[in-house]
Amino acid sequence: MALYRTNGELLIERRSIIDEVFNSFGKSDHGSRVLRRGRRFGRITKHKLARWIFFLTALISILLTVYGLKMFLQAKMESKFSIIPLNLQEERNPLDKIVLSDDGKTSKENIVASAVVNMPKPKRQKHFPCEVGFLESVEGLVEPKSYMNSTWFSLEYVDHEERTSKNDLSEPRFGGHQTLEERENSFYAKNQTLRCGFVKGPPGHPSTGFDINVKDKAYMYKCKVAVSSCIFGSSDFLRRPTSRLISQYSKDNVCFVMFLDDQTLSKLSSEGNSPDERGYIGLWKIVVVKNLPYEDMRRTGKVPKFLSHRLFPNSRYSIWLDSKTRLNSDPMLIIEYFLWRRKAEYAISNHYDRHNVWEEVLQNKRLNKYNHTAIDEQFNFYLSDGLPKDDPSKSNDPLPSYVPEGSFIIRAHTPMSNLFSCLWFNEVDRFTSRDQLSFAYTYLKLRRMNPERPFQLYMFKDCERRALVKLFRHRDAHYTKGTATAKESLLVHFVAKDFTPLWGS
Repeated sequence: MALYRTNGELLIERRSIIDEVFNSFGKSDHGSRVLRRGRRFGRITKHKLARWIFFLTALISILLTVYGLKMFLQAKMESKFSIIPLNLQEERNPLDKIVLSDDGKTSKENIVASAVVNMPKPKRQKHFPCEVGFLESVEGLVEPKSYMNSTWFSLEYVDHEERTSKNDLSEPRFGGHQTLEERENSFYAKNQTLRCGFVKGPPGHPSTGFDINVKDKAYMYKCKVAVSSCIFGSSDFLRRPTSRLISQYSKDNVCFVMFLDDQTLSKLSSEGNSPDERGYIGLWKIVVVKNLPYEDMRRTGKVPKFLSHRLFPNSRYSIWLDSKTRLNSDPMLIIEYFLWRRKAEYAISNHYDRHNVWEEVLQNKRLNKYNHTAIDEQFNFYLSDGLPKDDPSKSNDPLPSYVPEGSFIIRAHTPMSNLFSCLWFNEVDRFTSRDQLSFAYTYLKLRRMNPERPFQLYMFKDCERRALVKLFRHRDAHYTKGTATAKESLLVHFVAKDFTPLWGS
């Protein structure tokens, strides 16, 4: 039979014949079997498809589980053996340290290197904040009359150094050139003039660093209470204080100052944190520092951290917080709780894990925080001058911990507090920038050399610090690693060689 199409469609006659055939076919026994087989085939196919989907899902789950376990074990093994190259290097080249013996001759002593080799990796512990008994508000807050009954004496600071002779080839330094005799005398709480940063060279020499413009100096000169922080080398994001947790009184009467360098300011501006027309980003007054005094950004950060009494000369109180933290408490309530209520001149928290300098030395070396030789020479120098190596576990010990968590400091600008800050800064300037290594030594030496002039330092719990600030990670974890140059190493060795102990061993 011929087929006819009209616009691609079968003719009516052809379609009717096909329909009849299928109708008759469906009514036959053979047609019924075909239809039943088709239905069974459909059911079988669905079951097989479901089984295959289940099988593939299970297989993918198993593969993901195995891959996750593999990555976890690999990360664990890498962390376990991350210090092997350092350990092998120290086993091949032991760090024999030179210290002064009783007869005046040098003797070799391997104090730290062998301990680093055998030091196990510490387990991470979780740390939480605890309750701090602040007043409910700053309303009616008045400084106690008896609070400032502390040791009083006059401190002046070396402004510039002259050449000692025409053959003096030493370059001007921000911390100055302090002799060993000057260093020892500076620990006495008495009327004196000492080096405490900002030391200029002879006329005609360039600035030694940390230059601030006149307008910003005038602003800081008027501050009575200062909260300060710094970011140098674009090492951190800008953390604004939590405005809703700070009273209007503190906003009106406390200076919030953030010190930045040009590089950091440019980076923050590119991220949308540009100062307004008054120079503020949130509560922070931005102060740009020119000509940073040290190549090591961590050491440069110690200038505003320790020398707030130099930067804010008329301030009665100051609070320091590292750039990795965000202030979540009212500054005046902090001062009332940690200083006034305890009649303290200086408040700092203990470390969350370590409590003696020995452990801190090992941890700094294990993590390569600084040049190992410089750390050893500093620690040996402190040991020779009577620094206890053991935990301060005795009930009569002046400190609950020899290692601070120095990211948050509350200070009254009393003479003893200012002297301690200068002494601590001078140790960082002379030795390594790891201030936790020099804290206990500086404090204990100051106390022992001034038994009749107490220094009221309050060391609070780390969980209290966590209640005051929120902790973040640094933007760049590598910026803080400093290395001692050959010149710095020779300076440390010179100090250790010519030092005469004052306390005894």
